[in-house]
Amino acid sequence: MINLVMEPEVYEIGDQIKLKKAHPCGSFEWIVVRLGADIGLECRGCGRRVLLTRRELSRRTKHHIRIAQAPASE
Repeated sequence: MINLVMEPEVYEIGDQIKLKKAHPCGSFEWIVVRLGADIGLECRGCGRRVLLTRRELSRRTKHHIRIAQAPASE
């Protein structure tokens, strides 16, 4: 028996997310603005903010573009 375990998606503030369905304003693109048990997203089209659980976001995500970078060490 083969056991396939998928690792959970890691999100950072500032990452861009493209969802499968469009927001009513017509935009598919969102920016991560809050992390926690729920993920806060801001629509790039109209600026509306929503909260989705991590599970719901992973099901609705089409593309995840990592924009956020780790701060440079001094």
